[in-house]
Amino acid sequence: MNEYINLSNENIDEEHICCAIGDPKHQCGVENKKEWIKNKLKDGHVFRKLNARGKSFIEYEPVETAWIPINGKNYEYIYCLWVAGSFKGKGIGKELLEYAINDSKEKGMSGICTLVSKKKKPFIGEKKFFEHYGFKVVDSIDDYELMALQFDDKETPKFNDNARNMKIESKEFTIYYSLECPFVEHQVKELSEYAKNNNIVINFIKVDTLKKAKSVPCIFNNWANFYKGEFISNTILNVNSLEKLIK
Repeated sequence: MNEYINLSNENIDEEHICCAIGDPKHQCGVENKKEWIKNKLKDGHVFRKLNARGKSFIEYEPVETAWIPINGKNYEYIYCLWVAGSFKGKGIGKELLEYAINDSKEKGMSGICTLVSKKKKPFIGEKKFFEHYGFKVVDSIDDYELMALQFDDKETPKFNDNARNMKIESKEFTIYYSLECPFVEHQVKELSEYAKNNNIVINFIKVDTLKKAKSVPCIFNNWANFYKGEFISNTILNVNSLEKLIK
């Protein structure tokens, strides 16, 4: 039987958070992610993971306080559900999602929702997996879709109007990012150094408050790339992927 742990103020300093385990270059990002979780626990943030050394976890909280440009009432929002490597195919994803669904019902929520995409994209949920559990598309922006599992007939969550812009005024390469993902901090530092050494302009816009997260001009999931004023992807970039985009 699989054993799970929910992070709390009492155990978070000793427990790993699944991502970037043992990778020295991302440890600062891991510590910042832990601080972010500590600050969000008071909002009802849940981080539940397999009690093992690996990437198997689900992370969610009420949509009202979730750092995403979505509005709604009495819904939980799933930031991430990830089962990787040797842990796949063992029913862990099923158990994690069922826990979140049952937890939401016990809390008297109206439903639970998450972000997916029509075409597979990095750091975005698998649409077919959620469809299997009864989730349905309730809103969309281009290739991105908001799926929800409703428990009652109340209003479903929607993308904020500002998220539908998918455009900005600046024509320079611009990256919106937040430190809720432990991989982000190192990549921002790496790209900043690369841009400085190669006389390339990259505008970094840090999303570090709930207000900023709700007000971003695009679909947002930790990272968003803009070029010539247009949204181009949600892919977290390194130097190699940036060079390919520039070319």
